[in-house]
Amino acid sequence: MLLQDFYSVDTLNSVSEGKYIASITLNKDHAIFKGHFPGNPVTPGVCMMQIIKEITESILKVSLTMVSTSNVKFMALINPEVNAKLTLDLEIFENEASEVKVKNTTSFDETVALKLSNTYKKITS
Repeated sequence: MLLQDFYSVDTLNSVSEGKYIASITLNKDHAIFKGHFPGNPVTPGVCMMQIIKEITESILKVSLTMVSTSNVKFMALINPEVNAKLTLDLEIFENEASEVKVKNTTSFDETVALKLSNTYKKITS
């Protein structure tokens, strides 16, 4: 985990071939929220992108590096003091070129907060 103690995975379930649902809880007391932003904490988009990468790595049991991202839409602010529990819907597609494509929708309650598509490359040692 890149950001220690930033979030915890509550559940991670496979719902069908290549489709997963993860429930996570953000740590509202994490130091990053003291600077982003004092008195009005907002989860940084880059941190959400890192969470998606880390969950995908745990599902596939491989290390990944981002190649590209597209269709990134931040649709609602994620305030960890109000909405610490998030649901991430992931669709994961692997191809023969060692690439992994991930479509994600992140939400809290009935609110969609983030939609994106990322392409990663598998890291081989």
